[in-house]
Amino acid sequence: MKIGEYAWETVDQNSRKPTIKITKNMKIMKGYKVAVCGSVGSGKSSLLCSILGEIPRISGAGVKVHGTKAYVPQSAWIQTGTVRDNVLFGKDMSKEMYEDVLEGCALNQDIEIWGDGDLTVVGERGMNLSGGQKQRIQLARAVYSNSDVYILDDPFSAVDAHTGTHLFKKCLMQLLSQKTVIYATHQLEFLDAADLVLVMKDGVIVQSGKYKDLIADPTGELVRQMAAHRISLDQVNPPQEDNPIASETSQLNQIEVTEEKLEGPGGTGRFSGKTQEEVSETGRVKWSVYSTFITSAYKGALVPIILLCQVLFQGLQMGSNYWIAWATEKSRDVSREKLIGIFVLLSGGSSIFILGKSSFAGNNCC
Repeated sequence: MKIGEYAWETVDQNSRKPTIKITKNMKIMKGYKVAVCGSVGSGKSSLLCSILGEIPRISGAGVKVHGTKAYVPQSAWIQTGTVRDNVLFGKDMSKEMYEDVLEGCALNQDIEIWGDGDLTVVGERGMNLSGGQKQRIQLARAVYSNSDVYILDDPFSAVDAHTGTHLFKKCLMQLLSQKTVIYATHQLEFLDAADLVLVMKDGVIVQSGKYKDLIADPTGELVRQMAAHRISLDQVNPPQEDNPIASETSQLNQIEVTEEKLEGPGGTGRFSGKTQEEVSETGRVKWSVYSTFITSAYKGALVPIILLCQVLFQGLQMGSNYWIAWATEKSRDVSREKLIGIFVLLSGGSSIFILGKSSFAGNNCC
């Protein structure tokens, strides 16, 4: 990574401001785990896009990536098909590697619940999956690709804390131990194990180095963000009074609700994974709906005026057509000025009435 500026394309190419600024040269060694952190809107995702080459470079030398790349976006992308198809993504099946990937991405428990296992159809764009399942499947697809460099945009955001820890330890630190991984995250507990931490602010890398060195600087941006994170957690989770009875009742209620959602009426707790057929429903709109719409403006007083304008418009339109047809046959008896004049009057009148009808109808709708 060398000094440079990157900016998304805009209508005015001359006045566009840089989205990402790399202010110093940086080299990421093979096998490094690089964490990119920062507050919301600080430019974490944009930095990853600049590494991928998605954001045009407007100045500087740019970023060079040696080897193949695998990208996991923040919004999961799932193709229509089975879980296995999504993980393999056209590559040949390697049984041992496939099982290791499923284990590392915490998918085995889900596959056991699904009736068809990894042959479960996920539906169009993964409609049968939860957000966490989509995230883990696309992560498994990236890991199975066996690329050289992995770029992960907040891969732990859609999963709970326990699953996130499993993904970090089993997937990033074990399965990808020999790979270069650049991951953006707002979860500060995943920074300690990184070989290099990049702290973003307003599209600029304001701090870089090892985690222990960065937290040793009390005036640094990382320390400030950690303090703000701690304060926000205290505000979201205020200390609660000890009430073992209420706590136990709450846990029992949560268990009952979970069982009802899983099993359903007469359910088995297993997900078949079949794509649901689309169901259309037919019916009739009640007259009260039309009545409410008609009387919504001026208590329906405009309706007769609109109808009158429509009738007069149609009458004058028919009259102008009839006049042209009749006068053409009687061209010897009708002067040219009279023919054109009457046609203009009839057409102009019809235009006025259709304009009035449109205006009144617009007022009635508003």
